[in-house]
Amino acid sequence: MTVSRTICFGFLTVIAVGTILLMMPFSTSSGNWNNPIVALFTATSAVCVTGLAVVDTGTYFSFWGQLFILLLAQIGGLGYMTTTTFLILLTGRRFDLRQKMAIQQALDRRGMQGSAKIIRSIIATTLIFEITGILLLLRGFVPEHGWAKGLWLAIFHSVSAWNNAGFSLFADSLSGYQSSKLVILTISGLIIFGGIGYQVILETFVWLRDRFQGRRENQIFSLDFKVAISTTVFLLAVGTVAFFGVELRNIETLKSLNFDGKFLAALFQSVTTRTAGFNSIDIGSMTNTGLFITIAFMFIGACPGGTGGGMKTTTLRVLTSCTKTILQGKEEVLLYKRRIPIPLVLKAIGVLVGSVATVIVVTTVISLTDSSLSFLEIFFEVVSAFATVGLSTGITAALSIPAKLILVVTMYIGRVGVLLLMSAILGDPRPTSIHYPEENLLVG
Repeated sequence: MTVSRTICFGFLTVIAVGTILLMMPFSTSSGNWNNPIVALFTATSAVCVTGLAVVDTGTYFSFWGQLFILLLAQIGGLGYMTTTTFLILLTGRRFDLRQKMAIQQALDRRGMQGSAKIIRSIIATTLIFEITGILLLLRGFVPEHGWAKGLWLAIFHSVSAWNNAGFSLFADSLSGYQSSKLVILTISGLIIFGGIGYQVILETFVWLRDRFQGRRENQIFSLDFKVAISTTVFLLAVGTVAFFGVELRNIETLKSLNFDGKFLAALFQSVTTRTAGFNSIDIGSMTNTGLFITIAFMFIGACPGGTGGGMKTTTLRVLTSCTKTILQGKEEVLLYKRRIPIPLVLKAIGVLVGSVATVIVVTTVISLTDSSLSFLEIFFEVVSAFATVGLSTGITAALSIPAKLILVVTMYIGRVGVLLLMSAILGDPRPTSIHYPEENLLVG
């Protein structure tokens, strides 16, 4: 039972428990036993923080069903190892070297020291942001829905947004609040900070604390911090401009809104496309260009260490830096005057190849099982599932049972990661002292 197998099996266990809970009569508003496919799909979507749904979450599930979905999304956002380690700490037990290694691999950390401290920091950060989101969203939901329902809506959407889960209790997601700056900007902030990674938030906190305490020494930010911040800001800006320009004359999305509404909707679309899954405009009514741009941003995804999915921003930066290195005729891949080790470059290439291969295979299979759907709709749905985004053109409920089961597997692969899943299947690589002769090969 290797570390990678422990993580993969842990996610499967949580999905299985969630499926059983969502099948119970008290989880549905009708009081009847739930459809096993609906329960499995919803549980997987929640644990994998995707947000794809085959039923309307707000009306199909009872309060208990919605609560189970929220708990599954919270566990999925924190990660299986983070959640189990936190429970171990609560019971006062000490975890061994194996658990420290699992935390290191799950959080993609360089060392194993301070594992308990980092887990406590992650839990504290999560609670602070989620509670802040709840307090802000109360002002947006309570005046319209009253205190009882408004409080539950605030809790549900705050937790869902922070974990980039994309589940909403409204049938049209957040389209009814597209002009509410309070709701849209609060959800956007939770999505961004939840997907940017805990390490970036902790480094920012240390920097702000030092400035508040009057410490003048310059803090050296990590390469992860620089890449995450710069890439996130760049993608948000490019996405906002792209969606604004492409959908500006589309009467079904932005054309009917005033300038502030257009900008707010374009900004929110740029934010939520990166693995969050909420929408303030009708995704199915977007232009083909807008849908293709959305696919590209979904595939890139969020930052490592956060609650989002996708190929990850760091993978994109390493690959673009490799391309830049080749074009400049250099032999070292550099990022912010730091040399990127070859194993990390190979890992980035492996993530890209594995991700592309998964999307191609799944798209091909679903095109065979549901041939009545258009290719763009299927492609969009598959990338959304793999990148754990949750956006849909509206075909999720209409998919055949085989297609839904295939998407369940796709969401699981996207959440645990292609390389981690292959490591769990094949086992850890064994060291070897054999070195083969080098030979050139024509490429490009």
